[in-house]
Amino acid sequence: MNTHTLAPELPGTRDARGPNTLTPELLHKMDAYWRAANYLSVGQIYLYDNPLLKEPLKLSHVKPLVVGHWGTTPGQNFIYVHFESCHQEV
Repeated sequence: MNTHTLAPELPGTRDARGPNTLTPELLHKMDAYWRAANYLSVGQIYLYDNPLLKEPLKLSHVKPLVVGHWGTTPGQNFIYVHFESCHQEV
């Protein structure tokens, strides 16, 4: 059974290597999205203010009691970026 023909072709995935192969451009975008999402997640979990570090970090920017858990965040962001890549418009 040829399962290759059963898989739907995803938008933005066709290149010289064939269907359902991620292009270097899409991989770069997915990596950038994932890194940005992780960066923002850290800011939301640990900081009250100044997540982009536009000024030197102060103790007043850091939350004294962390509400959230970093351990699951990168995995969730990984799932989100792959979900988004499957639903891109060409």
